[in-house]
Amino acid sequence: MAGDEPRRTYAPDFLTQLFRDPLDPGYADAAARRERVGPVTGWRRGTVRAVSVLTLVALGFLLAVAYRQTIADEPGRSQARAGLVSQINARDEETDELTRRADELRAEVARQRDAALSGDAAAELRDLEASTGLGRVRGDGVVVTVADGPTGADAVTGAGGTNLGRVLDRDLQDIANALWSAGAEAISINGQRLTATSTIRAAGSAILVGFRPVTGPYEVSAIGPDEMADRFQDSGAARLLRSVANEYGMSFGVRRVDDLTLPAAGEPRLDYARPSPESSPPVSRVAPGVSPSPSGGGR
Repeated sequence: MAGDEPRRTYAPDFLTQLFRDPLDPGYADAAARRERVGPVTGWRRGTVRAVSVLTLVALGFLLAVAYRQTIADEPGRSQARAGLVSQINARDEETDELTRRADELRAEVARQRDAALSGDAAAELRDLEASTGLGRVRGDGVVVTVADGPTGADAVTGAGGTNLGRVLDRDLQDIANALWSAGAEAISINGQRLTATSTIRAAGSAILVGFRPVTGPYEVSAIGPDEMADRFQDSGAARLLRSVANEYGMSFGVRRVDDLTLPAAGEPRLDYARPSPESSPPVSRVAPGVSPSPSGGGR
């Protein structure tokens, strides 16, 4: 009975077959056919060489045309790039000039205001401006400096992986929040004073403080008590940045600075909610002589 049972045959798996016969069957058949027939000779050999030469000539012609087209388009691209750069520089100069003019007008308004107010009222107003970021402040503090780590990109092609040592907008946010928690009374980032309405956000590859772009190295300056530096060093933001600096090459440093001056912020744009002119207060339907309950009903 055992001899009547069909026998099972097991085909070798792919890896076993690959290691046993590494040569593709098509190559083996071509080699065997070449041994039987011999190498290609005569007009066939000439045809193969002619086709190869024509293919190489066509490829060379296409590469030459592509190179010539690239060279021909390069002046236009360079001119467009130069035009954009000039526009950006002109806008930056215009912004700087308007900022300088706004600072002059703000200083003139402050002088006129101080002349109109009494001494105590002017001093109280200056204190309020300093605490809200609208006035220049001066004192001892801390400067936290961070800069991007090496990119590791190829010097010729510019190709490279993700730079994990790059400073992000949230890193500056963490530094500012840690300094506020450590007792900072005023903070600025690369000369841009922070207020209650300031934002630190990313726009593409740039970092904006308010609406002004800042570039590395980034200096976060803060005025506060003497123990502010030690408190910041013990914060979670400082520990995280130290680990990133040790692992990915980001530059991170904290130093105490005496007699630090922080500029005033620009005038904020505040929006106020106003009731619609068509709206009218709801009419309370309470019976005469009955006082309304806190929930709006009568008893």
